[in-house]
Amino acid sequence: QVQLVESGGGLVQPGGSLRLSCAASGSTFNIYAMAWYRQAPGKQRELVASITTRGSTNYADSVKGRFTISRDNAKKTAYLQMNSLKPEDTAVYYCNQITPYNDPLNSWGQGTQVTVSS
Repeated sequence: QVQLVESGGGLVQPGGSLRLSCAASGSTFNIYAMAWYRQAPGKQRELVASITTRGSTNYADSVKGRFTISRDNAKKTAYLQMNSLKPEDTAVYYCNQITPYNDPLNSWGQGTQVTVSS
């Protein structure tokens, strides 16, 4: 299994921006697609964005046009640039490798808290 460490969360005002990072260990980073998920209090974890090994991306409708996922295979790191943040983006954000069927591959890390509030 790959170990994943998320970072970059924090408290930001509505309309603000944050950049999340996901550092991966192990040798399989370049083999699988990467995804960012989020889980708000009392809600199920949801897929926010994904990126294939070749850089093709997909986004949930709720974040399309505001969030950008990217990856640096040399650094074994994935990123999530979040702009125009809204209070409803408040959640713990997690990353994971995913299968072609969008199933997460590894145990979940601790995640990083994003709070959007004035």
